[in-house]
Amino acid sequence: MIEAPFRAHHSLLFTVAYEMLGSATDAEDVVHETRLRWAELDSAARESVEDPRAYLLRTVTRACLDRLRALTRRRRDYVGTWLPEPLLTSPDVAEDSELAENMSFATLTVLESLHPTERAVFVLREVFRTPYDEIAAAVDRTPAAVRQIARRARDHVDARRPRTRASRAEQQALVERFLTALRDGDLWALLDVLAPEVVAVADGGGIVTAFHHPIEGVGLVARLLVRPADRNGTFEPVWLNGAPAVRHNLDGVPHGALVPDIEDGRITRIYAVRNPHKLSRLDEEAPISR
Repeated sequence: MIEAPFRAHHSLLFTVAYEMLGSATDAEDVVHETRLRWAELDSAARESVEDPRAYLLRTVTRACLDRLRALTRRRRDYVGTWLPEPLLTSPDVAEDSELAENMSFATLTVLESLHPTERAVFVLREVFRTPYDEIAAAVDRTPAAVRQIARRARDHVDARRPRTRASRAEQQALVERFLTALRDGDLWALLDVLAPEVVAVADGGGIVTAFHHPIEGVGLVARLLVRPADRNGTFEPVWLNGAPAVRHNLDGVPHGALVPDIEDGRITRIYAVRNPHKLSRLDEEAPISR
């Protein structure tokens, strides 16, 4: 029964790691490391663990902190804009509005601006409601220090992510209109769903063509979306990171993901992920839980 506690908490550990790293690939690696560390404990050590969930959370958090420090250096040299790796999720994830909000691209991109320890504390406290003493043990800080870090990180994130969130029904209706406009190449329909100050951000990773800097303004963004070079293939609805989005296919293979951010009934931001290394999991639903 060595694997039983790990299997019971596998989805939770993956979700925590993804929230901390913004990458499913790195999250899977960290969860695998955690599994190996648990398996390496002798039977007496495993039996002495009073709370396997807390132990595994602490282990995965420490592994994430080590990886985050390395990723921070790597992402400074990233070609163009770095965006999170999109996760294929069940529509049911959206029913947990707090989890969906914290998994959103808007929040994940803000989390990139936090120090690794701040990010770990924010995720554990705000998303998973982990007690301060457990977080303190995971990040090697006192509970009092963790409270301060949590408050500072929360203020930072709240000041930078969208202040109002559309309901699930509003998101689905607007993304459906967006999808129809893309399929039809209808510039006027796009102008109707995009906010005047809409911003489009793309991530090609230096592997495929993508604009390196954000494109701003409804006219530029709408024309970019309907230009012939971006209209080959098919567009289909998909749920990514707990919200409705659009998948762009070429010959049945994922060629891109368009993740819209919505405020006040319009799309205010579009995250366009085109790096093929970040699209390989769009056919398999991610194991999300908390």
